[in-house]
Amino acid sequence: MRIYVAGHKGLVGSALVRAIDAHPGHTWIGASRSELNLFDKEATLEFLKSNSPDAVIIAAAKVGGIMANATYPVEFLTENLRIELNLLEACHEAGIERVLFLGSSCIYPKFSSQPIKEEYLLSGALESTNEPYALAKIVGIKLVNAYRSEYGHDWVSAMPCNIFGIGDNFSLDTGHVLPVLIRRFHEALEESSNVVVLWGSGAPLREFLHADELADACLYMLENHHSDLHLNVGSGNEISIRDLAYLVADVVGYHGEIFWDHTKPDGTPRKVLDSTKLKSLGWESKASLRDGIEATYQWFKENYSK
Repeated sequence: MRIYVAGHKGLVGSALVRAIDAHPGHTWIGASRSELNLFDKEATLEFLKSNSPDAVIIAAAKVGGIMANATYPVEFLTENLRIELNLLEACHEAGIERVLFLGSSCIYPKFSSQPIKEEYLLSGALESTNEPYALAKIVGIKLVNAYRSEYGHDWVSAMPCNIFGIGDNFSLDTGHVLPVLIRRFHEALEESSNVVVLWGSGAPLREFLHADELADACLYMLENHHSDLHLNVGSGNEISIRDLAYLVADVVGYHGEIFWDHTKPDGTPRKVLDSTKLKSLGWESKASLRDGIEATYQWFKENYSK
């Protein structure tokens, strides 16, 4: 299968490239931002027609943590909508029958019953700190199913939990919690700082999955998933942000004090996905969180600079 990976240089996209390279039955194509502007519908359509992939995985998106979402809500909503609308319309016009759209677990209501089942979508209010991004992803899911219903396309959607790994965004302003923790503790260690200040109470519970495992799940879904139900993709394990901080600190080798700034927001109190349906298809996570953090930190030390 020849797969176009939209966003192939990003965290998930680069993991998909590694997974495809290791798979004897697949090859991939990609285009950098300088080569293809996904905000340009005509250019996107021309790229697909010229390259004729068998499948498209939509991993391109504007992503970021709580601070980034709160600061740039217009960009998070409009840019993600433009990317997915252009890509899905172009896939339809180019006759791409196999599409995998990647969403996010933030599509689910803030106070969903736990673990979160796929059918809980739109059953309650969203978490306000990432609502624009979540709304864009919900539109993507619904549009995938609309194309399925109206045109019979074999398109599917995957909803991963919190993803981290090689090539992550370690920016203190726009990064997600796990890579930001890696950077904060690494810099504290280098600067011999005795205190690291972190947002919130540390009480929220989260689920994390290494990007390489998500990539493996995506290829598995392309080969085995054909229904209109979006599938959750998670590790099945949850950890509090406080325990995660101590785990990352231990991996990094930081042994100073951690101070929790309770004036800053926590976000959703608990978020763990029920990935039973994907597991019933034959795929489940096997890697440990610590192993993933150690590999990510090693990459950070070798590749990242301020």
